[in-house]
Amino acid sequence: MPAADAPPPPKYGRVLLKLSGEALMGAQPYGIDPAVAAQIARDVGELQTLGVQTAIVIGGGNIFRGVAASARGMDRATGDYMGMLATVINALALQDALEQQGIVTRVMSAIEMRAVAEPFIRRRAMRHLEKGRAVVFAAGTGNPYFTTDTAAALRAMEIKADVIMKATKVDGIYTADPLKDPTARRYDRISYLQVLEQRLEVMDATAISLCMDNRLPILVFNLREPGNLRRAVLGEAVGSTVSA
Repeated sequence: MPAADAPPPPKYGRVLLKLSGEALMGAQPYGIDPAVAAQIARDVGELQTLGVQTAIVIGGGNIFRGVAASARGMDRATGDYMGMLATVINALALQDALEQQGIVTRVMSAIEMRAVAEPFIRRRAMRHLEKGRAVVFAAGTGNPYFTTDTAAALRAMEIKADVIMKATKVDGIYTADPLKDPTARRYDRISYLQVLEQRLEVMDATAISLCMDNRLPILVFNLREPGNLRRAVLGEAVGSTVSA
């Protein structure tokens, strides 16, 4: 019989955490705030303590955004490759923060750069997770024209994750941007089709469609609230869930 103070078993055994590059900025206008990276690492450490296998996909918008560069006249593919390299910088920063918390971490890149990261090999990634290591997937899918949202959906399915946990600065999915529209209503649960039909900015349409085709749930929650990641994994009412 379990001890009275034993925590409940986690709802998810293997998760993919999707972080935007902007999540690492904190209050800064650009770059990486080490204090924010450390807080994310502590949150991931709580999952590791629960025995939850944790993979992370991180964006690069705090350093470079290919779409924005394309709008200013740069070749889109070139801009996207530059954005992928920005995600590798963020992945290395996050790896350092995680390892300072005592979490053994591997960075796996879709673009080969063996001096700083392992190449992405699906079976090796799954083996790292089974051994209790955190895995940070960098360089998106390795292809231009695909976002890190799509990379998150793809990697989550490849490693057989139970859920994508999309970290944002608001506490779920709303009918409109709650920071601009005070009348916006929050959804506790919403279907993939509703997200696509209402053009809600949860993840891009390719990522949502991939998740819908493979029945992979997406949990959108506020990363800035310490402990939210742990609460969500334990099945508490945190954020909004996108499912069938």
